[in-house]
This record gives sequence, C-alpha cells and structure tokens, in this order.
Amino acid sequence: MKIQESAENYLEAILVLSREKGEVRSIDVANHLNFSKPSVSVAMKRLRQDNYIRVDENGHLFLLPPGKAIAEKIYERHCVIAEILMSLGVGQETAFQDACKIEHVISEESFSHMKAHFDQHKNQAPEA
Repeated sequence: MKIQESAENYLEAILVLSREKGEVRSIDVANHLNFSKPSVSVAMKRLRQDNYIRVDENGHLFLLPPGKAIAEKIYERHCVIAEILMSLGVGQETAFQDACKIEHVISEESFSHMKAHFDQHKNQAPEA
C-alpha cells in the first residue's frame, strides 16, 4: 500500500514515541517533528479516517495493524540506512538526516539487497 511520505513520517514518529514514552498524543508528535499542532491534528484526522491509527478518549494515539506495518518498515529502513552511512564514515547527524529522506524513495528490492549486503559484511568484520 502506497501512502504519502508525510503520512509515513507521522506513523514512524508515533512508533518511535510510543517506544520511548509509552503514551503518545498529537502534541508529542508535533514536538518530535517540529510541526505545528494544527498541521498534526489534520494529519491525525486523515490517518484515523484511513484506519492507520486510533485515538482514545484521552487523546492517546495508537497504531492499528496497517499503520504499524508501515511505521515499522519505514523505521527499519531509517535505522539500516543510517547505520550503513555511518559505517562509510558519514557523521551520525548527517546519516540520520539523509536516511530520513532515502527511506521513502528507495525500492523494496534495492533496500533488501543493501540490507543483506551490509548484514553479510557486518557479520564478517574482523574482531579487534
């Protein structure tokens, strides 16, 4: 299922924040992404209508299975791509910023081959 990059970013933010904090509200997402509260509110409404998230009576956000699947896929890409870039000597901040851009446009085929290649070489690295 193809969704917009911005929706992927929101879902990924909810996943990351839920792992860090447990409970996530729209204001947490706004602060995490440095977006305005009204922008996040509009996005949360759309994600709720598309059945990617649910919002409880206290305003807590929860990923539904389709939203969680997308968030986990994007987050994995983010982490793996950043790790690959850092292993090539890219600084951590730049690696994570670049990974955030690359994670949305890379094909499933290219990512799976990059990950397999990196994992293979990581596991073969000589021990110090």
